[in-house]
Amino acid sequence: MRLKGVKVGLALTGSFCTLNQVIKEVDRLLAEGADIYPIVSPNVATVDTRFGMAQHWKETLEAKTGHKVISTIVDAEPIGPKKLVDVIVIAPCTGNTLAKLANGITDNAVLMAAKAQLRNQRPVVVAISTNDGLGINARNLGTLLNTKNIYLVPFGQDNPQSKPNSLIAKMDMMVDTILYAIKGIQIQPVLVPFN
Repeated sequence: MRLKGVKVGLALTGSFCTLNQVIKEVDRLLAEGADIYPIVSPNVATVDTRFGMAQHWKETLEAKTGHKVISTIVDAEPIGPKKLVDVIVIAPCTGNTLAKLANGITDNAVLMAAKAQLRNQRPVVVAISTNDGLGINARNLGTLLNTKNIYLVPFGQDNPQSKPNSLIAKMDMMVDTILYAIKGIQIQPVLVPFN
């Protein structure tokens, strides 16, 4: 139980094809003793896709964590002043969220939670899942790699032949990344091969 007593704000954004992988990591986090506070972007909160219905994701998160989903800026804002969590994990982190985080834009609950955490100089873990990580979003990724208190779950190219700009985090490395981030250390290597 390596995360016993650790409060994790788990923030999900709209890389819908990755949500099932993140839900599996919720089980691993819980098994490690984490107390998880779910946070969702507007797309996760409202958009139904072939990968699942918005209501399903919210109900699943609430049932597993025992906490109500945070889905508004107003509900996410107290994370900072009240120091509600020890670490925020944005997983999956879309290119859109990556760009906004790198440029200080706070227009939804996920970004407010990250901003609230960073203002207290506490760790924010980012698990990217974006088709443009090596495209126009590469500069934003570079910014975050060099931003204090932001830690990346190791990532790689998931399909370099068909989608050469696409990057995805190794979600099964989330727990270890959190453990390092809490100590103020970026887990290495950050760039990993995909099988």
